[in-house]
Amino acid sequence: MSKHIIRDRIDKLRKNIVAQDLTAIIVPSADPHLSEYLPEYWQARLWLSGFTGSLGTLVVTADFAGLWTDSRYWVHAADELQDTGIRLEKLAPGQPNHINWLAEHLQEGDSVVVDGNVLSIAEQDKLLDAFEADDITLITDRDVLTEIWTDRPALPSAPLYQHEAQFVAQSTTSKLAAVRAGMVEAGATHHLLSSLDDIAWLTNLRGADVDYNPIFLSYMLISADSATLFVDNNKVSADIKQSLKDSGITIADYDAVQPALGTLTPDDLLLLDPSKVAVGTLSQMVDDVGFIEQMAPSTLLKSVKSDADIDHVREAMRQDGAALCEFFARFEQRLADGERLSELDVDSMLIEVRSQQPNYVSPSFPTIAGFNENGALPHYRATPEKFSYLDVTEGEGGLLLIDSGAQYQNGTTDITRVVGIGQVSSDHKRDFTTVLKAHIALASAYFPEGISSPTIDAICRAPLWQAQMDYGHGTGHGVGYFLNVHEGPQGISYNAPNTKERAMKANMITSNEPGLYREGKWGIRIENLVVSKAVTNPTETNFGKFLHFETVTYCPIDTRLIEPSLLSQLEIDWLNNYHRQVYAELKDRVNGAALEWLTERTQSIK
Repeated sequence: MSKHIIRDRIDKLRKNIVAQDLTAIIVPSADPHLSEYLPEYWQARLWLSGFTGSLGTLVVTADFAGLWTDSRYWVHAADELQDTGIRLEKLAPGQPNHINWLAEHLQEGDSVVVDGNVLSIAEQDKLLDAFEADDITLITDRDVLTEIWTDRPALPSAPLYQHEAQFVAQSTTSKLAAVRAGMVEAGATHHLLSSLDDIAWLTNLRGADVDYNPIFLSYMLISADSATLFVDNNKVSADIKQSLKDSGITIADYDAVQPALGTLTPDDLLLLDPSKVAVGTLSQMVDDVGFIEQMAPSTLLKSVKSDADIDHVREAMRQDGAALCEFFARFEQRLADGERLSELDVDSMLIEVRSQQPNYVSPSFPTIAGFNENGALPHYRATPEKFSYLDVTEGEGGLLLIDSGAQYQNGTTDITRVVGIGQVSSDHKRDFTTVLKAHIALASAYFPEGISSPTIDAICRAPLWQAQMDYGHGTGHGVGYFLNVHEGPQGISYNAPNTKERAMKANMITSNEPGLYREGKWGIRIENLVVSKAVTNPTETNFGKFLHFETVTYCPIDTRLIEPSLLSQLEIDWLNNYHRQVYAELKDRVNGAALEWLTERTQSIK
């Protein structure tokens, strides 16, 4: 997107807020469901700023425009925001966020507008607390973009479909009963669900309204004896309507959720997650309705997979591993043949091999294929307008970081591997091996059942910290079952709140992805998905139950990038055992060059 277009849009927005006697506008990266990936209709921050990262908040006043984002995107954002008139504001511990900045720079009587349809209740509370002392007014019932965004895309209209019965272990009826049990425990008469993956999980339905995540725009309102799915009727077939009816769920129009909430009375208690429900969704509620603000019961229920789910995921991982063997064999052969490949070729080749696997649906997120300095950008994405070729000069080499995944009906995958191009250096190997040590530390860990997931982050970082190294992103995120690739409530990151809702339980799927990034040089990340499992043969029983991780990603880690002298014998044993398992899981699923590649890459090291 050209920089003059961005400047023009910001100028029009600025004139619009000044004309309405407003002081500032906040444009978050959000939709009414507070999703990570957004339909185009709700990508206002991208449309205004040109910044393509998934996380960022834009603030515009009469004489200022700034975009706040975290360390994953600082280099990326600096490039995209250059010459737009928008200043990069770095989100970091001890640095002011956009709320702090507004509270500091605005005066008594000023006003801030943000579209309440994309503002969570939790975020509104933070803004009101920050603005109260200076009598700054927060306006949430106005959308000031309508006048300038005249070609705004329509809302998506993809049809719903059933999650295939062979991959569904629990009926909608039983899931609904479990959610109602959670409502009873909380003391609620009604429960509003706005998060799209929770609704897809609960209904055993899937959609295609959002790229990469098989979900659909909707709300659910549940009481003790009724459940209503608010969704575009044109997306719902007669068969699905009947299936929902059989499960005790009625259909209403997507826009009817606000009037429905308006029928609640002061005798009702509404359970909702304040971080997952937008202010605008509650716009027609009467003032005296009581709220119970806590995590939705379905969020925890969804995060703990059944044994049958885990079995399906293991099979999806085998399929994905076989596809990756095909990819790497072809990729390395094309390089050996002297073909000039680019980061974009990596993406297209991965989609080609994965799409040939059973039950494939789509990628699970945009492929990150970053060569050398691009790999140092944790969320880099090559585009036709800006990408790199995998070129090295004679006698020199580089590192290619590939983070990719797929949605299969039987599971969601997410894996990162690093490939050496040309002659890699001792510095490459030192960094790679140190990250591998961190990965093995978490993969091998034992930890108490119920421990808050952010607590175990330090286990993984310890080998890097010992070398006075670190990385700016979290170590692990929850992963859905043919749902969002990023799922809570568990998250292995010391920056996340240590709350009881983030407790580690058996049968949670989580990523293990430590990294190391040298700006302008290279990036390294080694990612597998792991399942938390109960320790079945404890050596000690006096200290409660313990969990450990089972690695369920099956793909070799490139031993050519390892400096063995930096590994302990226990770490070498872990790697060799992992490669033996990978070979055993995949050898009968590949043949020819892919089998040769698998056999070579899973050889033991000493």
